[in-house]
Amino acid sequence: MTKPLDKPLGAVWSPEGACNFLLWAPKAQKVGVHIVHPRDRTIPMQPLEGGYFSAVAQGIASGALYRYSLDGQTEWPDPASRFQPLGVHGPSEVVATDFAWTDHGWLGIPLEKYVLYELHVGTFTSQGTFDAIIPRIYELRDLGITAIELMPVAQFPGNRNWGYDGVYPYAVRNSYGGPAALKRLVTLATNRAWPWCSMSSTTIWVQKGIT
Repeated sequence: MTKPLDKPLGAVWSPEGACNFLLWAPKAQKVGVHIVHPRDRTIPMQPLEGGYFSAVAQGIASGALYRYSLDGQTEWPDPASRFQPLGVHGPSEVVATDFAWTDHGWLGIPLEKYVLYELHVGTFTSQGTFDAIIPRIYELRDLGITAIELMPVAQFPGNRNWGYDGVYPYAVRNSYGGPAALKRLVTLATNRAWPWCSMSSTTIWVQKGIT
């Protein structure tokens, strides 16, 4: 056996079409990545030390759906999933990582200039999505808000929720628009209204510089 590499859990995709899968399943003897869309196939995973399993798959497009097959008996979504488009019980989705971020030069604002607005994505607009927030962020800016704190956006059971019982801490909520919509909100806010973003596992901070 080889030792686990210094890489994150879950599916990590590259624009060249390769995808690294890493799962911790200490009680399993045999694990595979079952690609269920767009082409059904199963990729064997190699056991590593400490109960980890790893696979590097070629020809994986962003948007591919997959589950992990454990000992050929049960299949489960990825506990480190980045996106659950069909909900908590559906397959996980391989997420593209080649988003064109344009806010690299921003360094943040002094703490004493923070005026926080805690925002629940599901209730802030009638649509309850990241995209629906975009036209209204200027209202918050003009109100004097200098930073917004998004309430937890991790995937949770059901249609609406406060978010504190999310079951996929790295997967952005599907009904809010998923990771692509969150990136659109952040990049617009950081370039036009509130220029800076940092992220924790379940809470996103988007902060504005006052000039």
